[in-house]
Amino acid sequence: MSASGTASIQDGATNRSRGWLALAALWAAAIFLIDTFSPLDMAIAVLYVVVVLFAASFVERAGLLIIAGACIALTVLSFVIMHADNYTLSATMRGLVSIAAITVTTLLSLRNQEATRSLRDQAALLDLSHDAIFVRDTADIITSWNHGAEQLYGWSRVEAVGQEAAALLQTRFPAPREQIVAEVLRTGRWDGELVHMTRDGRSVTTLSRWSLQRDARGRPIATMETNSDITERKRAENELHEAQVDLAHVTRVTTMGELTASIAHEVNQPLAAIVTNGEACLRWLRRPVPDMGEAEVSVERMIANARRASEVVARLRALARRSEPVHVQIDLGEVIEETVMLIERELSNHGVRLHLAIDPALPPVLGDRVQLQQVVINLALNAIQAMDGAADERRRLRISAAPDDNDAPGVAITVEDDGPGVDEEKLPVLFNPFFSTKKDGMGLGLSISRSIVEAHGGRIFAARGDGTAMRGMRFTLVLPLAKESVS
Repeated sequence: MSASGTASIQDGATNRSRGWLALAALWAAAIFLIDTFSPLDMAIAVLYVVVVLFAASFVERAGLLIIAGACIALTVLSFVIMHADNYTLSATMRGLVSIAAITVTTLLSLRNQEATRSLRDQAALLDLSHDAIFVRDTADIITSWNHGAEQLYGWSRVEAVGQEAAALLQTRFPAPREQIVAEVLRTGRWDGELVHMTRDGRSVTTLSRWSLQRDARGRPIATMETNSDITERKRAENELHEAQVDLAHVTRVTTMGELTASIAHEVNQPLAAIVTNGEACLRWLRRPVPDMGEAEVSVERMIANARRASEVVARLRALARRSEPVHVQIDLGEVIEETVMLIERELSNHGVRLHLAIDPALPPVLGDRVQLQQVVINLALNAIQAMDGAADERRRLRISAAPDDNDAPGVAITVEDDGPGVDEEKLPVLFNPFFSTKKDGMGLGLSISRSIVEAHGGRIFAARGDGTAMRGMRFTLVLPLAKESVS
């Protein structure tokens, strides 16, 4: 706003104040004349309290004290004029009551001005906040609306006050509104994410904090809602999530490339069995007296092997598919067994012996089968490749799964190898993106594995191998149990 515009506003406010002051003076003069020259035998001077109350709305403390003093002086002057020769007790009492009324009204007005000034200062501080802050009564009607709310939502204070908050902002709650209100009444506060609609039709996501105000008797009277705009942050989080999904998909496809020989072997085995059983079936049928029993057995074997091949292909398609995670109850023992079937050829090519130790009574966990299989495959392949330089008798891969109750009920999967291991000082950065101990490694496998495990509410960590030689590495991932299992 220009300096001339500001000056015009100030001049207008000054002129209005002068006008109100003149009106108060006329009002006081009228009361003085009536009190002095009217034959009414009553405390007319009490009406000066109306002048004081009226003046309190446009003058500050000093001005109000001057006006109140003038009203008291006029009361005394009128008393002296009217009762100079006959000071009666009733007239004196009426004068004293009028003076007391003016004094009490002045003190109360000064106190009210101080409270109003304090509230105005607090409201001004709220207007300095970049957050959207507004107050709602128990009927969800907006009673206060700061400048931050005006900027975020587009409605001015005049337009918003008196409106129902949820209807005005078209609020989308993360849970039933009744449930949230019940929590506020119980605890006095609530934090969460809300989606609001602005005046121009934009959808904004806010981090909302509710605080309940109670009266002296503990009854709820209002709720202050503070909303921070996190729309851009949520968009960035969603984009990051999409990038992580894409990256995880790329690493799965890369892993499948490394497992090509194992995949071919896994598919060829049932196909070869189908051919063998098909030829046997033909021989049983071409006998002079066809042996239908043996032929039937051969066909059943063909069907079983065809289903096995189909299952292998289905697992590979799931591993290669780019899709959103689906968390269901799964058996980690089955996940490990499926992983072993895919890495059998890698174990054979690298001369690695596998030792499995899976607790048969593993409780189920809640997770995405494909993602967890990706983690186990990655850890197993890293272990297999790390033992390339080790002596043949030391090439042992140990995979175990057992219940874990260290911090909370869960299942722990451990993958250990007898390779050279990693230096102690490199352990803290082992899961960092793009850190790799391989010459041709991208450094993404362990980072993505950690992201997957943490997205499942679990944790993964690495340590040097056990034993006096302290050779090899031991990776442990712990996943929480499904809620049904905990209960």
